[in-house]
Amino acid sequence: MNPIPSLPPLRWRALALGFLWTQVVAVFGIVAFALWRDQFGPQGWLNAVDAFLAGLVLTWWTLVFTRVSAGQATPPEDGTLRALTAVFPWLTSFRAALWGLIVLSVAGGMFPEANTLALTALITVSGASVLASNAVNGSLVRLAPEPENPANRKRLMDWLNLSAALALGVTVLNVVPIVGFSSTVPLSAQLVYGLGGLLDVIATVLALWVLMARGKRGEGQTIKRG
Repeated sequence: MNPIPSLPPLRWRALALGFLWTQVVAVFGIVAFALWRDQFGPQGWLNAVDAFLAGLVLTWWTLVFTRVSAGQATPPEDGTLRALTAVFPWLTSFRAALWGLIVLSVAGGMFPEANTLALTALITVSGASVLASNAVNGSLVRLAPEPENPANRKRLMDWLNLSAALALGVTVLNVVPIVGFSSTVPLSAQLVYGLGGLLDVIATVLALWVLMARGKRGEGQTIKRG
């Protein structure tokens, strides 16, 4: 069943933007939660920096997507687009470095009691998620100056589709601990990271559906004009 025709594009856009801004608030909330949970320890600071960078990037991404979803072009010299372009590679680099530390620790045999299949899933899903997130940001940057460009819109849609699936996988890995690798996750952390992950999945899917609805409307207008 295709859900796109059931609601008008403006309704999909309102839902998507609502969930995206809710996600922005949740991500910045995770900054405080990460520091509080680890009592301002090293792990807490790493998680807080990750969430803070993610919150900045998501804020600018949402602002740019707001224009794209309305068919409004964003010039390359726009301050929000320039901020997004400048900062999202730093978020990717930071997450890639953390992912590399996990790979090195696993390869070095630091977790001999952990299930090999579970560790492989963790490394694969988390690594792919970093790449997909980077591609989603980069694709929006390319689409923003020409929001009706079908090739760039299709590229962003493809990456959003993959990113939604990976976000679900990352959420499960954050909530369900791997025996021998991570400690038991307290209920508070399960709720916070689980809710954050759920918002990520829903907002990503809705953003995808907004682009799909705009694409279908554009195709309909082209047929009528033809």
